[in-house]
Order: sequence, then structure tokens, then C-alpha cells
Amino acid sequence: MKKLGISIYPNKSSVEEDLEYIQTARKYGFERIFTCLLSVEGDKEKIISDFKKTISFAKEKEMEVICDISPRIFAALNISYQDLSFFADLGVDGIRLDMGFTGNEEAMMTYNSYGLSIEINMSNSNKYLENLLSYQPNLSKLTGCHNFYPHRYAGLSYDFFMECSRKFKQHGLRTAAFISSKDAAFGPWPIVEGLPTVEMHRELPIDVQAKHLFATNVIDDVIISNAYASEAEMKRLSEINKEKITFTVDTVSTASDLEKEIIFREPHFYRGDVSDYMIRSTQSRVKYRGHTFPAHHTPDIKRGDIIIESDLYQQYAGELQIALKDMVNSGKSNVVARIREEEIFLIDYLKPWEKFAFTARA
Repeated sequence: MKKLGISIYPNKSSVEEDLEYIQTARKYGFERIFTCLLSVEGDKEKIISDFKKTISFAKEKEMEVICDISPRIFAALNISYQDLSFFADLGVDGIRLDMGFTGNEEAMMTYNSYGLSIEINMSNSNKYLENLLSYQPNLSKLTGCHNFYPHRYAGLSYDFFMECSRKFKQHGLRTAAFISSKDAAFGPWPIVEGLPTVEMHRELPIDVQAKHLFATNVIDDVIISNAYASEAEMKRLSEINKEKITFTVDTVSTASDLEKEIIFREPHFYRGDVSDYMIRSTQSRVKYRGHTFPAHHTPDIKRGDIIIESDLYQQYAGELQIALKDMVNSGKSNVVARIREEEIFLIDYLKPWEKFAFTARA
């Protein structure tokens, strides 16, 4: 099951603020928390106590908590990879290793007696995963999670992101990546220029970032990286269909009630005989045969337009299509809606026979 998550940074926030944020996230169906121990400088006992309090509250809300740990923290707390009791005592579900060991140590960690999951960094081009797998880890306790990037233009290229992610999915491992809130004010570092995994997401609306990651079919968990995302952003994310690409569209003013019924209420799938020019959803023309579809809005067609054929196209009347390319309109095709501009690129992720849907822009 795919999940949504948030991030909290106890070193840079108060317990009260974090608890309120967790409460709101849970209200909207978020199931996962990314957090980190960046530093234990100062009152170590208070830092650990506050951390436990926050994690305990998250667990009461039935949220999974993964804690990011650097080798420096391992050393500062005198923790050995052979004894993960410290993390079990914190109450976390697992630990993320931003920097790994030799592979053998991580494999041993997956057999820890506390049932903690071991999450490794996915944003690498080396043979780290293959090496780790050669040490026969417990795959049920091994997961992957990408990095995030606060510096503009430093995020992963899309092709590299896909290359790294596919390696993990090929071995059936659970995966995660980060999206960035426009309303959040901070992350783990002083630089704040957004905090996505993939650079192309940096300026996209938060829900489009998440839709894209889910549409790739290589990411299971999508986590908001910076804090604190607004309640409005969390609500938008909660409304995403994680299993089926659902396009946000604007209908034209002349669209009929029947055309709106077809767009928003009827099930759609990408017909199997593929065209370069359009994605065809043909069941509506069968169901509504005999209904009238007068021509009313027939401008030239642009990529991202939603078309319902008029009666002038005879047996095609009532068929819904998504334009893949710009086309000259014969005067027989009604342009009834248009996909939100930021989402048009998602039509390239639909495959023949794949199901899809539409929702009206709020």
C-alpha cells in the first residue's frame, strides 16, 4: 500500500509544534514520519527525552517513524551496528542510513532482534545495493529512501532518479522519495530553496509532485520533506488517488451535463490500439448511444485537451479522448475540458489498458 508522510526536525522545532503537526497530518491520512537526530550537542538527556515524547505520540497515532542517522551520531552516542537497542528504546520503527557501511554490517542489521527496518540511501549510482544484497540481508526489513536537496538545481535528474529507483523495485524493496512544500519554512539545514528529491519538482505544486512520483510506479511512499506544510497542502495530498492517475481539469462553459457526467462519473481506460495523437476511452460512446451530442465548442485541439465527439462523428459520438498532440479540428470534435497545465506531462505515463480519471479544479 502506498503511503503519504511528513518530516519533523526536533533539533529545529518545539515538541508542541511537532505534536500539533503530527495530529493534523494523521487527520488527513498520513501514515509515515521521517525524522533525524542531526545533533546531540547540549543537554543530551533533554534532547533524547523530547525525541521520545514526540515519537511516542506518533506511535499512538499509528504512524510509522523512521529516524535518519549519520555515522557521526553513531559515534557520539557510542552505538554499534551490532546493538540497536538505543533505537528500539526511542520507539522508532526503523533507521535510515544516509551513509552506509560495507554492506555486511547493514545485512546484519536487518536481522536485529527488535524488528527494526533498515532503510538505505537510494540516490547513488554505485553498486552499493548489489553489494549489500550479496550479504543476504533480511529483505522484509530492508527498504530504500532517496535524499532531498535544498540547493536549487542540485536535485536529481529525472533519468537518474528512475535508474536508481528501478534497481530497488527490481528486488521488490519498498521505496520512498521526497516532495517539497511551498508553505514550509525550514528543513534540516539553513539553506531553504525547496527540498525535493527530483529537481524538476522544485517549482511544481505539491500535489503534482506527488502525482508524478506515484505515476512512475517506482515509489511507494511520498514524504513532505520540509516543515511545516500547510493544512491546505495536506488536504490536497490526501485527495490524490495513489493507484490511478487522476487529472485535474477545467471544463469549458458550454460543456453539457451529459458531457460532465462522462468526464467525471464514467470509468475510463486507455484503449489498447494506440494512436500517436490521442488516448481513447470508448465505453461512453457505447453506454450513451442514442443520446445527442451537438457540436458546440470546436476550436483546434491542443495537447492536454479533453474531447468528446459530437453527433457529426456518427458512431464515435460520446467517445472521450485526451489529445497527445496539437491537431486541426474538423469541426466535429467538442473540446469540453483541459487538463491543468502543470499536469499535462502526466498523460505520457498512461499505458494501454491503464485506468485513469478526472477531477474538477476546486
